[in-house]
Formats: sequence, C-alpha cells, structure tokens
Amino acid sequence: MTTPAQKGDHRPFLSELAASFLKLGCIAFGGPAAHVALFDQEVVSRRGWLSQQEFLDFLGVSNLIPGPTSTELALYVGRRQGGWPGLLVAGAAFILPSATMVAALAWAYVRYGALPQIAGVLYGVKPVVIAVIAQAVFRLGRTALKSAWLIMLCAAATVAAALGVNGLLIFAVVGFMTTAAFLVRAKQSPNRSAVLLAGGGMAGAAAAPFSLKGLFLVFLKIGAVLFGGGYVLVAFLRSNLVQGLGWISERQLLDAIAMGQVTPGPISTAATFLGYILGGFRGATVATVAIFLPAFALVAITGPFVPRLRRSPQAGAVLDGINVAALAIIVVVAWQLGRSAIVDWTTLAIAVVSGFLLIRYRVNSAWLVMGGAALGLVAAAVR
Repeated sequence: MTTPAQKGDHRPFLSELAASFLKLGCIAFGGPAAHVALFDQEVVSRRGWLSQQEFLDFLGVSNLIPGPTSTELALYVGRRQGGWPGLLVAGAAFILPSATMVAALAWAYVRYGALPQIAGVLYGVKPVVIAVIAQAVFRLGRTALKSAWLIMLCAAATVAAALGVNGLLIFAVVGFMTTAAFLVRAKQSPNRSAVLLAGGGMAGAAAAPFSLKGLFLVFLKIGAVLFGGGYVLVAFLRSNLVQGLGWISERQLLDAIAMGQVTPGPISTAATFLGYILGGFRGATVATVAIFLPAFALVAITGPFVPRLRRSPQAGAVLDGINVAALAIIVVVAWQLGRSAIVDWTTLAIAVVSGFLLIRYRVNSAWLVMGGAALGLVAAAVR
C-alpha cells in the first residue's frame, strides 16, 4: 500500500500542474481559507503530490512572508513538484482564471457603469465552500495537533483570532512558545535565531498624473509589503490610490474589492480591476503582474529552505507552532464565513449534503462548486 510520503514523491508533468491549478483557479471561491482547503484536497488527498506534513509546512511559511497566502502556497507546491518551471506554471495557472474573469467584468463595468448581478451564484457556492473548509480543518488538524500542548496552543490561538488579535502577532507568539517548549525539553537556553525565525514576519492629496510606470510601482510596493489578507489590501489600496494619488474614487475601490471577492482565486486580482479602469487592458496586465511579482520572487528565494527547516528539530518546533496558529485562524475564518453563507434552510441543506458527499464519497470539490452555483441560480430565479 502506498504511504503518504511515498505518494508525495510523485512528480507530475508540467501539464498536470497547469491543469490542476487552472481548475483550482476556476473554483476557488471563498478567500484564502477556502483555497487552502481546496489545495489540500487536490494536492494531498487526490493527487498525492505532497504529504500532509509537507503541505502544512508550506502553508506555515506562506503565512510568514508578505503577499497573497494561497497564491504563495500554489507557488511552493509548483516549485516542489516541478522546480522553477513548476513554480511559474502553478502560479500563473492559479492566477489566470481570476485575472481573466475580473478583466472581463471590469470591461462590463466600464461599459455599462455597474457590476453584473451574480448574487445567485454566490448564494449556492458559499455553503459548498464552508463544507470544503470544514473537511480541511479536520484533515489538517489530525496532522498539526501532535500533542496536548499543541492542542492547548491551538485553542488559545483560536480564541485570540476570534477576539480580533492581529494574525502576525498570533503566529509570532505561538511560534515562540513552541520553540521555548522545545528548548526547555532539550534543557537549553533560548536561542536568539529561533526566536527571530518565529517572529520574522513581523517585521488627501491632489491627483497625480497617471502612468503605467507609476501604476506598476504602486502595485509592486503593495505586493511587497502586504501582510494580513483582504482587509489590509483595502487599506493599502485606499491610502495609495484614493488618498495618495487620487486616481480612483472610494466607490471604485469598493467595487474592485467586490470583484476580487465574487470571483474565484486570489482577492489580489482586485488590482486587475483597478488597472483596467485606469489603463485599459494594458493597465490590467501591468497591475496584475506587479502585485504578484514579489510573491513569485519570495517563494523562489525561500522555497529551497522549507524542507531544511523541517529537518532541524529547533526550526521544526517553530513550524509546528506556525502550523497550529494557521489552523486556528482557518477555524475562525470558517466560522465567520459560515455565518454569512448559511442564511436559511436551503443553504444549510447545501452545506450538509456537500459535506456528506465530500466525506462519504470523496466527490471532487469542482463538481460540488458547480452544483452549488447551479442550485443558487435556480433559487434566485424562483425568488
């Protein structure tokens, strides 16, 4: 019988990587937590490209570097399975569907002056996403929660995340505590390098003339310092494009964020929408490349070191803490999303049936997402 580790040794062709991440890019609704759940099902459960521990380690490091977490996770998987070409293929394949959809919607927005009505699709898709996340939390928890100590830390981190404590602070504190516990067990004094590793991620004007070069530099800067997900992205976009440069209005910013949320894939493709509004298809291309370029560079630099961290007992303790913190944050996000997704008996039924099909029959999440979208359209038509 093939073990997870043996399965993780399988190296796919680049065409397999492209097909898998194109599919994920087309169905990955719901934000980073949902993306992680879909990735786990695809690359660990279905394809067997990574072991559960490898997947968790890549997820932990993705949370520590700036940039869109789910995109960076795709890049790590691509590099692990296909080297430098795999990194490029997996990242581009995951981003392309969302960027293409957002560019098309931006064209419709500019032409017709409003957002297309797709509430029906989201009504049916969101409960499916909650079921996928719940299954992933269970699977990831079985690997991440290796001891009573890690279970206690996860519970504390979950409470902290629910109370609104900054995610980076949670990662730093839990990483430090697992490192300290390891050093106490090893009867050593705390090592400064381990503590630095645990907290390493902490680290109204007149309108300016628009240019593609300026657009590139703005989004490159945002991509290089973006920690904390979609809400932080809103703050960066507002301070740079609305208040600093005066290139867009508040309404256009909100519409751009809405586009990033209602389309599958990373919310950072809001940059595609704003780029189109400011510079047409050339602007959309420039903004998209700029905001994701730092993530490609950071993963290319850090990718070779992730397996080495796991082989070091001390650095492995840090990764264990980061993984536990990431799991806690996913749990809280799932709860928050669930309250907005499951709003009546119909959405509850979609979520329960999706969960049953995932667990009992291991139905591909792509089919469930498409089925949820179809049911949502039917429900909207009936209403």
